[in-house]
Amino acid sequence: MAKAPTHTETALRIAKTRGIARSRDFRAAGVPAPYLTRLSRQGKLVRLSRGLYQLADVKDHHAAHDLAEAARLVPHGVVSLVSALHVHGLTTQLPRSVWLMLPSKARAPKQTPFPCEIVRASGPAMSAGLATISVEGVDVPITNAAKTVADCFKYRRRVGADVALEALRDALRRRKVTRKDLWHYAGICRVRAVMRPYLEALA
Repeated sequence: MAKAPTHTETALRIAKTRGIARSRDFRAAGVPAPYLTRLSRQGKLVRLSRGLYQLADVKDHHAAHDLAEAARLVPHGVVSLVSALHVHGLTTQLPRSVWLMLPSKARAPKQTPFPCEIVRASGPAMSAGLATISVEGVDVPITNAAKTVADCFKYRRRVGADVALEALRDALRRRKVTRKDLWHYAGICRVRAVMRPYLEALA
């Protein structure tokens, strides 16, 4: 008869499988909270922030580590705007905050271990153009390149019109988007009138 795994073994397996695990993940597997404290003191787990844990032997944290934390802390959020531009290689700026798009009625996090910028959307503007990247074993939802460019024009007062224009130029020059896709997402974001002159000028 196979021996049942100990709480320690279960906790370490969850942390390895999830990449970044929440307290509720351990609790659902029957691991008591004191074990997380004990494993952290033993140097086997790292407490990233309240309710978030990672294996201590994870080496060379990905540059997008904060995105993985955000995906765990705000599972209904989508990485967008400047953060998404950085992932897609469409900006020279280094995001000082994690930019997240949330459904219009979703609760925003009260406290995060990193600066966070929140924008709201609903309907297709929230659900269209989504992709997923893997960061430290965590699936991170993110807007695709074309949707990100359209979003930057929609929220140009937040990110800056220069950032939106730079993203548009780079996306076309590097062939990361098609004009058809840009026009499609511009319609969803209701910024066709804003983007049209720039698209025509870059023809």
